[in-house]
Amino acid sequence: MSSKISMELQRVAALPAQGCSNTGFQNDEDGFENQNPSGNDHSLRNRVVQNREHENGKQVEEHITIGQDSLRKDEEEEDDQETHRKGCLERMCGRMSDFCREHKTTLRYIIWGILIAGYLALVIAACVMNFHRALPLFVITVVAIFFVVWDHLMAKYESQIARFLSPGQRLLDSHWFWLKWVIWGCLILGVILWLVFDTAKLGQQQLVSFGGLIIYTSLTFLFSKHPTKVYWRPVFWGIGLQFLLGLLILRTEPGFMAFDWLGKQVQTFLGYSDAGASFVFGEKYTDHFFAFKVLPIVIFFSTVMSMLYYLGLMQWIIRKVGWVMLVTMGTSPVESVVASGNIFIGQTESPLLVRPYLPYVTKSELHAIMTAGFSTIAGSVLGAYISFGVSSSHLLTASVMSAPAALAISKLFWPETETPKINLKNAMKMESGDSRNLLEAATQGASSSISLVANIAVNLIAFLALLSFMNSALSWLGNMFDYPQLSFEMRSEAISTYALCGFANFGSLGIVIGGLTSMAPSRKRDITAGAMRALIAGTIACFLTACIAGMLTNTPVDINCHHILENAFNSGLVRNTTNVVSCCQGLLSSAVVKGPGEVIPTGNHSLYSLKNCCNLLNTPTLNCSWIPNVL
Repeated sequence: MSSKISMELQRVAALPAQGCSNTGFQNDEDGFENQNPSGNDHSLRNRVVQNREHENGKQVEEHITIGQDSLRKDEEEEDDQETHRKGCLERMCGRMSDFCREHKTTLRYIIWGILIAGYLALVIAACVMNFHRALPLFVITVVAIFFVVWDHLMAKYESQIARFLSPGQRLLDSHWFWLKWVIWGCLILGVILWLVFDTAKLGQQQLVSFGGLIIYTSLTFLFSKHPTKVYWRPVFWGIGLQFLLGLLILRTEPGFMAFDWLGKQVQTFLGYSDAGASFVFGEKYTDHFFAFKVLPIVIFFSTVMSMLYYLGLMQWIIRKVGWVMLVTMGTSPVESVVASGNIFIGQTESPLLVRPYLPYVTKSELHAIMTAGFSTIAGSVLGAYISFGVSSSHLLTASVMSAPAALAISKLFWPETETPKINLKNAMKMESGDSRNLLEAATQGASSSISLVANIAVNLIAFLALLSFMNSALSWLGNMFDYPQLSFEMRSEAISTYALCGFANFGSLGIVIGGLTSMAPSRKRDITAGAMRALIAGTIACFLTACIAGMLTNTPVDINCHHILENAFNSGLVRNTTNVVSCCQGLLSSAVVKGPGEVIPTGNHSLYSLKNCCNLLNTPTLNCSWIPNVL
């Protein structure tokens, strides 16, 4: 830099004296023409140095600016290429999206057609390979096809079908006043005749259940809220549906086999909860049966029900069952949907199906909603009872039969005196769950079962202890009259299953009041006023179901006495049950007695069982000291 300055000074010094033509002073009007070259050299030198530094700074800035412009230009070219590529992809996606929107109906039909064709091919292949093994799948497919076709026809041609059937409807309405009494008379006469012949064949115990049915119905009518305003159609239809369902399941071989198969499938399905229980609690989780075996079933079933509710499958099933009860019994849509929902879900979940309509229901409908909750159990509790060894077919039957029983007793105990505001169309649009995806529905179902688990534990402890006490008390009373078999037997156990298959207890009373008031705060006074009557009605509905079961239950007689006696006497605590007593009576009566020390049991029974049976019954027909001691 210093060399450049010295060279510039030499060049300036060599300029002519006329003036200065430096570019840094070209804009100076006077220039240096009239100046004395021998003036202030130091000032001139400073101005020249500043002028050169200014020019050098400009050149450096120009070089930097040119470099930045070149780099920016390269980046802009790369951005243009990326934008071009991204624009092509967006245009392709846009075209595909427009095509899908334009032909969405056709594409939906194509996809559904492929899925349905694949499923039907699977069903046909399974039936060809082994029809007996594929029979359940075939039946489920036929039922699903029927309802899908029915829904399609009703959605498109409901008005045409109603117009076509209107002449028959008018004819039936004109003669229905006397025709309905003829039909009901024939049905009642048929039931009476059936009871007579069935009693002659099986004994008189069925008459006790029939008497209980008459007594419970009469007492409900006597203590009705409005006895003079009872509408008898839902009462008769409810009891009739109970009887038909029980007859189909308990007395026909196809119906019993179907429900027995369904019960076994439910047991198998609930068994999958063992995988989670064993992982959390270890391989020896069955050592604490109730806590680590039963309660995981409740959690698992609650999770599955929540997932089905999110998918809409549960609402679809409930709508179909509710429609059947609405058409046959003539009940309102809201109470029909809730009663059918209680078959599958709990007493606090089923009102959620019609939550938007709860503020507008009548008092009788509100009473029916609470009664349905008290008279049935939730699906998760059903799984818990099955895990305790209770017959799955009995529990499934009781759950189905209790729905019409709840409506029948409810309409008898609190008849409808108002005009329902909810019709068929708007009540069948049930509210969906608040879950945003299937995973959230599963977690919500698992979390909601926590409070249910505690209620199950408390109620089971109370009921099992009460049943054990009643069994011992009856056996003690029977021993006083040489009738020790006076205790709960197989038939009584089946009846108890139906009678106890409900939530009619004071703990559930608080649950129902709290749940319904949170959904409909404006009806709090009506809910609390009718809750106690609903509790009583729910209890009677359970007993009514038990009476129907007692009329139809045919106790099997083929029992393995050897297995029963060996288990009873080897357990250390002999339970004086009917099976033990009847087997002991048969063993003692068939024993070969030759004299003291020469008593031989028949069949494959042991002397140990014979000795214990003799001590248990203390029968005068055999001297127990004659039976040789067993070492």
